[in-house]
Amino acid sequence: MAEDNKIHDGKKEEKKTEEQKKPEKAKVVETKVKTEKKNEAIVNGRDLPISIKHAVAICNHIKGKDIDHAIAILEEVVKMKKAVPMRGEIPHRRGMMSGRYPVKAAGFFIRLLKSLKSNAIVNELEIEKYEIHCIPNVAPRPYKRFGQGRFKRSHVTIKLVPRVKKNK
Repeated sequence: MAEDNKIHDGKKEEKKTEEQKKPEKAKVVETKVKTEKKNEAIVNGRDLPISIKHAVAICNHIKGKDIDHAIAILEEVVKMKKAVPMRGEIPHRRGMMSGRYPVKAAGFFIRLLKSLKSNAIVNELEIEKYEIHCIPNVAPRPYKRFGQGRFKRSHVTIKLVPRVKKNK
């Protein structure tokens, strides 16, 4: 019996040494992956509850401008100080042929532009050297209750791309 106890003691000691060795094996070497520097920033607005006509008009109005200037223009639209030029049978406004004040749509665009500015800062872009490219698309339009009508929906993609000098 004494011999059996010695054998069991030896097994216990082996188990203790194995348990002590296990945490040493758990070391993991972490490698950092180098990411390429991005040269543009993008923001997507999906299923926004705004008219496609207002989205197109605002996109045409802010296209080619820098972010801060575009936000300032849209804040003037929200205050109803400056109209957005539109096509179609729309009455003329002060300072332009025809236009409207799409307040709700301008509010959504301001939120998207502020998000775009944050994305540009994270990507370490020099905002002054970039301009806005805006793409509105028609989104699926769900039916209202009892099929009496349809909701307005638009997709909007806004990109901040490097400014290109035009040769004349």
